[in-house]
Amino acid sequence: MTDIEIARRAKIQNIEKIAQKLEIDSDYLEYYGKYKAKIDLGILERSRKKDGKLILVTSINPTPFGEGKTTMSIGIHDGFRKLGFNSLAVLREPSLGPVFGIKGGAAGGGYCQVIPMEDINLHFTGDMHAIGAANNLLCAAIDNHLFQGNNLNIDKNKILFNRCVDMNDRALRDVTVGLNLGKDVAHENHFCITVATEIMAILCLAHDLSDLKKRISNILFGFDLNGKPLYVSDLHVEEAMCILLKDAIKPNLVQTLENNPVLIHGGPFANIAHGCNSLIATKLGLKLADYVITEAGFGADLGAEKFLDIKCRIGGLKPSVIVINATVRSLKYNGGMGKEELKNANLDYLKKGICNLRVHILNMKKYLDNVIVCLNKFSFDSEEEIEFVRKYCEDLGCEFEVCDAYALGSDGALDISEKIIKMCENEKEFHLLYDENKSIKEKIEKVSFEIYHANKVNYLPLALEEISNLEKLGLDKLPICVAKTQYSISDDPKKLGFPFDYEITVRDVKISNGAGFIVVYMGKIMTMPGLSKTPAYENMKISSDGVISGLF
Repeated sequence: MTDIEIARRAKIQNIEKIAQKLEIDSDYLEYYGKYKAKIDLGILERSRKKDGKLILVTSINPTPFGEGKTTMSIGIHDGFRKLGFNSLAVLREPSLGPVFGIKGGAAGGGYCQVIPMEDINLHFTGDMHAIGAANNLLCAAIDNHLFQGNNLNIDKNKILFNRCVDMNDRALRDVTVGLNLGKDVAHENHFCITVATEIMAILCLAHDLSDLKKRISNILFGFDLNGKPLYVSDLHVEEAMCILLKDAIKPNLVQTLENNPVLIHGGPFANIAHGCNSLIATKLGLKLADYVITEAGFGADLGAEKFLDIKCRIGGLKPSVIVINATVRSLKYNGGMGKEELKNANLDYLKKGICNLRVHILNMKKYLDNVIVCLNKFSFDSEEEIEFVRKYCEDLGCEFEVCDAYALGSDGALDISEKIIKMCENEKEFHLLYDENKSIKEKIEKVSFEIYHANKVNYLPLALEEISNLEKLGLDKLPICVAKTQYSISDDPKKLGFPFDYEITVRDVKISNGAGFIVVYMGKIMTMPGLSKTPAYENMKISSDGVISGLF
């Protein structure tokens, strides 16, 4: 059966019944039909429960197909619940761009899905649309100010804030706005995908509505003709933007196929943003459950590093266990095996590519010594390949377990769940990688040397200029958020495995002052993806009675 057929056969429960499993009173639920609800943030004020344990699920570098990190996160959560523990999965919202592009949906797969899957992958509760509207309201306010006399003396050639749309549309990467308005207001602008916007990052890092407004006010949107920085507060649009986001800031409650509660909220990409669900949802989860399973996008060099150095720093979070999702398929891909051959058993390619697992184990142990590798089992994996990975981890002194939750649901995740619970009882000290008060270059080089294992960092002239500008403005004492390829620990997607003795290049540096981090661009990374020659939408169909097929 396909994922969508499995989801349709599930016995979905009314969302009020799911909320009861977390002892959420119906007064705190805002219903979006029978099976989805937002949770009023007032629930945080009444909770006196001690925070639960936080479990981070990250991954090795993936193939272009994705390696089932969300599926594993759901499987572990279902496993915890099957064992009788009060757990909660807290995940990211999917973006429409990948849904209609190559990757497909992001609601898990097989017997480890969140439902209603079609709703979650499409419009859900409207969060993405609200974020896009707030983002584009600011852009409209900037251009309206230019048109209406420009009292702020905005330099139209130094506007830093871009428009967005939640779709892969390469034609919008570079546009000219303000043409044929009868005034000298035309200027270049850009579109990025909604999940790469600073508004998405702000929503996901805000502590509450007041903090959201403060962060939006602090967005540096451009400079005036004298080089003075201009902030959203100068335009007096922050209140209106917050009004658009007043519901989007509330976490969404749904369920797994096994009717276990899940929070899904916020969805910044990890290759161009910080790759974590909202801080509000995570903190709410820790008050509602004894164990919270959350994920960070793509490989540990991207999602986990940003989860730990940005989200944990801003939110005062501390993970108890880090789970590294690995697949035999991805390890063979990192060993140089062709995409069309990956289903074939091949120990030679596995031996060449398993160094990619090693680098992520070594990196994660720099933050926390409680690390376990979980092999996400595929039906075509051979026992010989699985045992090779097991022994490799054991030789490194790292915990290991196999997860077969895709095929078996919670029954396939009981062993890994039991191991994680035992590890949670053995608390270890958590460390951040760097001091945010160090210089921008020192922070870049710390991540480049310690996580990417480069031996030199090169800076293009534009990057050096921007670093200098931020230092002059006093905006340099923030954590960094690196935008780079997800397929390699380096800035080159072709450098697979565990590259070393190489140089990494910083192309550009930009401030996300409202979000509270500095974006560092490495390699050829696009903030607006494009569609493939054969996009996923070509395989989608909808019947006359509204039944969808081919969504994955």
